[in-house]
Amino acid sequence: MQETRHQFREDLKELERQVLGGLDLVISQLDRAQESVSYQDVELAALVVADDDRIDGRYLEVHQGILSLLARQAPVAGDLRIVAALLHVIRCIERMGDQCVNIAKLVPLSGYEAPKDKEILDAIERMGQLARSQVAQAKEALRTRNIQMAQDLVHQDAEINRLNRAIFKRAVEIGDDMDMREWGMFMILVARCLERIGDNTVDIAEQVVFVVTGLFRELAGASTTAETAPSS
Repeated sequence: MQETRHQFREDLKELERQVLGGLDLVISQLDRAQESVSYQDVELAALVVADDDRIDGRYLEVHQGILSLLARQAPVAGDLRIVAALLHVIRCIERMGDQCVNIAKLVPLSGYEAPKDKEILDAIERMGQLARSQVAQAKEALRTRNIQMAQDLVHQDAEINRLNRAIFKRAVEIGDDMDMREWGMFMILVARCLERIGDNTVDIAEQVVFVVTGLFRELAGASTTAETAPSS
């Protein structure tokens, strides 16, 4: 029995390593998606779309691995929280990968010689940097079970949300040129994808808190925090 539990724990650790590696895949995809937007690189954007299969494959691998693990032995207490959290986190990873693909698919649509606005491009670049930082911090918070690091993601995400609103406002005010307006609309969609990636890192942060404390806390600020005790 003890040997079986030990093997269960080892298998669970391996699944967590795969999840952490999935966050590295997201960072790589995000870097390339951001670069494809900055340099209007259609070929690089196509690589982002093609490589999404790697993240989808990781999602299926972890999901099936957890189901297989549960079929062999029922987890209890802390192990059960980790299992539940990994299922949630790998879903967030899959969604963030999809957002990178959405960004990449906008690159050829916006045109090779599209007019550009420096203020919007600078804000998009900053959003990308922040989103990348948040994914990396979410990974470290999960790896180390660091609640403070997880909670800090909420404050970082507020800046991404601010930039998203600023890009929308700038795109609306960009002028009467139709080509410029169309490009601005594409950049609104890019910003929305980056904003969603930031939101997913906050979701991961909530899972870190859940694993450590056994309580689910919606990390949306102190005034709106809700706590629910898990069932035993």
